[in-house]
Order: sequence, then C-alpha cells, then structure tokens
Amino acid sequence: MNMGMAMPSWYDITGLDERSNEECRGITESRNTISSILKEEHEKNGLAYNRMVLMGFSQGGALSLFTGLQLEKEQKLAGLVVLSGYLAGSKHFKLTNGLEDTPIFHGHGTADPMVIYAMATKTQQMVQALGVTNYSLKPYQGMQHTVIPEEIQNVAAFLQQVIPEDANSFVRVKDPSEMSVKELKAAIRNAGLGSKAVGLMEKSEFVKLLQEYRNSN
Repeated sequence: MNMGMAMPSWYDITGLDERSNEECRGITESRNTISSILKEEHEKNGLAYNRMVLMGFSQGGALSLFTGLQLEKEQKLAGLVVLSGYLAGSKHFKLTNGLEDTPIFHGHGTADPMVIYAMATKTQQMVQALGVTNYSLKPYQGMQHTVIPEEIQNVAAFLQQVIPEDANSFVRVKDPSEMSVKELKAAIRNAGLGSKAVGLMEKSEFVKLLQEYRNSN
C-alpha cells in the first residue's frame, strides 16, 4: 500500500482485500502497547476496567476490536467502538472466554470505498461465530470513509449506556502539594503554562502556579 512508502500505522497493510488482512504484521505488538496503557490506567490511576472503552476509526477501530476481545477476563472493558473498521489479523485472533458479551458498537458507511461495507458485515459474522453476543452494526447510507454527526450522536448514546455516570468511579486528581517537582513540571507543561514557569526555582512556586491555574479553570 502507499506505493511501498512507510507511514504511521498500527500494523502493516499490504492490501484492502480480505486475504491481505489475515496477517497484519505488527498488530500483536500494537495490541500489547494498548493493553499496557489500559493496565497503567488501572494500576496507577485506579480506573476500573469496566469504566474503560476502546474506540478507534479505520485501523484504530480494527485494533480496538482486536485488542478489546483478547484481554484477560479480569480486564473486561465497558465496551468497544469500531468506526469504519474491520477484524484485522484474523489468523492471530482468539476470543477470550468471558468477553463474549462485551458491548460493541460498529458504525460503517455503506459507500465506504476504503473499507467496504461488506467487510463490516463479514466482521460481525466472524466474531459472532466465535461467540460474541452483543455486536451492534449500524449502517450509514451514503457515508464514505469518514464520520458524520449522526454517527457521533449514536456513539455518545452508546457510551452513556455502557459507562453511565457513577460518582464512585471518578479518578481523583492528585493535589499539586502532593506532587514531586518532576510531576509538577510535567503537569505545568501539559497545561500550557511553561512560559509562566520560567525563572521559578522553589517547589512551592510550582505548586502555587498549578493550583492557581486549576482554581481558575
């Protein structure tokens, strides 16, 4: 694909036909990367797996499906969202026992020239044949390889269904006074406050800057 030129990718795409998507070199490594991110969110930030959703478009949707249905049983997610995606790496895919009823929303355009709609229906059939029981495939008439407002609204409704508001599930944001200087500097950079931190030396100064920013936002 792409006349052999390298480009950012979750895995190697050698063609758009079904046979070309059986191997998908690199998809297992990408799955492991995503799995490690989920594990870190759970262990470091205390976010429960049943409050997490994997979602992606095209290749990202394919990876979300490939990863989300092959996690450990104890890592069962709240749901998966596949947008204009498909089942990639079918030769390496094995559904984990206990994840059969993971809610899946698959939105796909009927006029998609890149990942044709037939790939979406074939994906649904394949994973259901393996035991998946909660797979919703939503066609969007005339939509090509993109997303539209109606689809975004459907995704929002799905997310509200699988991860309803729960006051006991909020992740506690670390107070600036409890952070190390390294953590403070990272938080300040992420908040776009780098220029305001120039010349600051003491930890208390970094704490004050971050606290004032949070209080004002």
